Amino acid sequence: MGLALWIACSFEVLGAARQDGSALLPERLEGVMKSRAFRGARVSALVIRERDGAVLYEQLADRPLIPASNTKVLTAVAALATFGPTFRFETGIWSAGPPDAAGNVGALYVEGAGDPAMNSEDWWRLAEELRASGVRRVSGELVLDDSALDRVRWHPSLGRTSSRAYHGPVGALTANYAAFSVTVTPGAREGDAVGVGISPPVPYLALSNRAVTGPANARRSLVVDRSAGSRGETVNVVGTVRVGDRPKVYYRSVLDPTRYAGAVLRMQLEAVGIVVEGQTRVGSRPADAHELMRFSGRSMAEIVRLFMKYSNNAVAETLVKGMGARVGPGPGSWSTGVPSMRRTLLELGLDPESFSLVDGSGLSYENRVTPRALVRALRVGSSSFRFGPELEAALPIAARDGTLEERAAGAADVVRGKTGLLNRVTALSGFAVIPAGTRLSEERRSTESERAVFSILVNGYRVGDELAMDTVDRFVAELTRSSAPSPPRAEELSSSAPERLR
Repeated sequence: MGLALWIACSFEVLGAARQDGSALLPERLEGVMKSRAFRGARVSALVIRERDGAVLYEQLADRPLIPASNTKVLTAVAALATFGPTFRFETGIWSAGPPDAAGNVGALYVEGAGDPAMNSEDWWRLAEELRASGVRRVSGELVLDDSALDRVRWHPSLGRTSSRAYHGPVGALTANYAAFSVTVTPGAREGDAVGVGISPPVPYLALSNRAVTGPANARRSLVVDRSAGSRGETVNVVGTVRVGDRPKVYYRSVLDPTRYAGAVLRMQLEAVGIVVEGQTRVGSRPADAHELMRFSGRSMAEIVRLFMKYSNNAVAETLVKGMGARVGPGPGSWSTGVPSMRRTLLELGLDPESFSLVDGSGLSYENRVTPRALVRALRVGSSSFRFGPELEAALPIAARDGTLEERAAGAADVVRGKTGLLNRVTALSGFAVIPAGTRLSEERRSTESERAVFSILVNGYRVGDELAMDTVDRFVAELTRSSAPSPPRAEELSSSAPERLR
């Protein structure tokens, strides 16, 4: 009976390998869709073969759902199509006249064009270029002109916003995505004040630190927030940090992106040796001002990569307003930018009934998009000789970088996709490699590796976010898993034999 049992077990291993390995791709994907995590949720999905558009799997692919940050796929395609991948926003620097022999100018006017990616290093480079042009002293005011875009900082549909960095405000002059960091370090002993460091260290961000160091078993109760102050904004740190804890970094948004950008610029001007004697204010450049220089920011290709890899909401919304500014008249706004973006997407072949947008980041719950619209946008975008490579390079790589760095390990290196997450909403759309040997149907098996374009949107799930996202990751893992049957290795057969027969 022992030998017979070993032989029977061996055939069971062979049979299981053939049965599991030969499952049809649609059946495997359907199995994921029926997972416990999706029970009671609204789920729509579409997978097509990229080269010919053949449908490999679909479930309610024309049902519009809340896309969360998958909205950024449409924003990226529209922005690349509108501006082109080599376009650069230019920040203008003006004064009443050229610098005198000592490098002195009167008031200095900074005119923003809606560059959403200027960080502290970029403002330092601008300051260094200004110094190279001969400027050494600003005897008048530093005037910030942000009139290229309107001053509605957050989309009205969001309602009340938080101080979290992902709620960064929108403006024509910004620094560091309208955000800053706060590093909190416990004191050496219980009762000590905690250490707080703000970056960048600009006087515009004043610190109010009322946090203390508590015992090692104390309940963590730290709150880091910001509020409007008399000369800028106040960073409020309140609560308890446990003694012995490691330093922790908190990222927060500012309330006024224009004045914050002015503070960063002023810091960098002083860092390169340009003295600013006057105050900083928001105003307009006079019509007869003298142009000192224009600073070219990052290329649109890099901007899109930044906001897609890390799902930056402020960048996405600034680009939407920027698209509105191009059609004019008046400053760029959501009311001009969203229709402009829609027209571009329709020109690229998207069905007008397949999407309805109110913003560009996906923070709004009023957005509705179908998987078919997202797949169409990705396929049309990737096929564009003008900007297709830049679009694909902007997508996070499964298990490697961006918002997918710690996700989709089962599809590592063979999926590039845009994530999406809101309360009870998760999504993933992108490109995947289907391995050779995958059974696409009863009659067809892929003869070589080929690419698929996919989108899966999930609304209203009843489980936690982690389980919902893990199940979406299983969907792409099944999409990229080889289903070619392979015989079990010798060690697998031997491991199924009874111990006494080894």
